Amino acid sequence: MKYKKNDFNRRDFLTTIGGAALLSLANFGDVRAAENKNVKEMLVYIGTYTSGKSKSEGIYIYKLNLLIGELKPYKTIKNVVEPSFLAIDKQHRYLYAVNETEKFEGKNSGAISAFVINQTDGDLQFLNKQPSLGGAPCHVSVSDNGKFVLVANYLGGNVAVFPVEKDGKLGASIDLEQHSGTGANKDRQEAAHAHSINFDKNNRYAVACDLGIDKILVYRFDSKTGKLELNEQLFFQTRAGAGPRHFAFHQNGKSAFVINELDSTITTFFYDGKQGTLKEIQTVPTLPADFSGANTCADIHVSPNRKFLYGSNRGHDSIVSYRIDKKGKLEFIEHTLTGGKTPRNFAIDPTGKFLLAANQNSDSIVVFRIDEKSGKLSATGNTAQVPMPVCLKLISDFSS
Repeated sequence: MKYKKNDFNRRDFLTTIGGAALLSLANFGDVRAAENKNVKEMLVYIGTYTSGKSKSEGIYIYKLNLLIGELKPYKTIKNVVEPSFLAIDKQHRYLYAVNETEKFEGKNSGAISAFVINQTDGDLQFLNKQPSLGGAPCHVSVSDNGKFVLVANYLGGNVAVFPVEKDGKLGASIDLEQHSGTGANKDRQEAAHAHSINFDKNNRYAVACDLGIDKILVYRFDSKTGKLELNEQLFFQTRAGAGPRHFAFHQNGKSAFVINELDSTITTFFYDGKQGTLKEIQTVPTLPADFSGANTCADIHVSPNRKFLYGSNRGHDSIVSYRIDKKGKLEFIEHTLTGGKTPRNFAIDPTGKFLLAANQNSDSIVVFRIDEKSGKLSATGNTAQVPMPVCLKLISDFSS
């Protein structure tokens, strides 16, 4: 497919970067696994890219052994187009996947697909699909009450809300919030590019990172109607050209973190959950001082024990680790190479024992052990070969 300059999409850009430089329960609060010492395995749902040179067949399900960190293939959900990002509701009944396409049913849109999770074996059964109302949907989240699904559309530069019906199917969108503006980076910020949408601890607000306009927008969320309301004063303007991408709340509800894709930094905030405001505390680099190659950042997560923060580098191909102090400030720990190319997303299992890095451009998922005292990562030697892995979500194995 050929693109005009302004249509040069993020996937093409990052593939170029990857070649030049050699590109979520990721912190899913699975209380059952964290508290139940008898849980021995987790189910890992893996979103992938299925087009281009990819040999992916759709969504893959693996089993993670919580004793040794071994990953074993379990099931494959075939014929799912570009399921690049996934979300699972809090009760583990349904899984929602974006279909990261630029055209759907003849319109400039991707789609969002709903699946029911078999409560016996974790298998997925397709329910239905809705247009995402914007091209290249790249992030999805589910409200705590399970009634609404929010999607960020990268090329559409907007966020959309979808109601969840009683059987888990998605209804037509009930709200669409359009972003506008440009940024300093002419190649990547020629327009708004919504990149993520996350609920705060109480589901009172939804925070949207827009890479294209260097803004983090805060929407008041109505958990009864699903409507979003933007307060024009409730936004944070990042440094020019930073490119805010993914956002993570600390479990205390008071600290928050954004990883900036374009300038390879992490910004920490004090978050006021009553007012929905963000106050910057600190901005730190994700790269070593002596690194001079091309790099873009991707994912960010807080460890389940609340002590550490991790972020991924694509180009340097590493995970950066920071310690979180009592005031929410970050203290550098280390950089760990991911053993592959372009660690797009990564996941920390809910017990906090393992970090799984999804190396998109080397078709691998590499498992690291987390030292609970130091936060440092060490290789387990366990690797799974998965075509173009993009997103990892973990829940307890129903048979555990």
